[in-house]
Amino acid sequence: MEDIISMADMALVFEVTDALGIDRELVRVELTKEDPGSVARGPEGMVEIVLPLTVPVESWLPKLKERLEVMGFGVGEPSQ
Repeated sequence: MEDIISMADMALVFEVTDALGIDRELVRVELTKEDPGSVARGPEGMVEIVLPLTVPVESWLPKLKERLEVMGFGVGEPSQ
């Protein structure tokens, strides 16, 4: 597994965040991967994401979506 995110990884993350109506300007993804991966609300409403190192990103996307929904993001609802 690569420990640095790729453009393909970012595209997968954006598929999830776009579907939830999260503005890309509010999404911050760490360049390095770190287990177990995390999703948090940062300052000024930023969504801070760390992709997992040992789990393929594709397999982790449902967890990303679930965590974002728990944070209050909903399908097609634009975030500010």
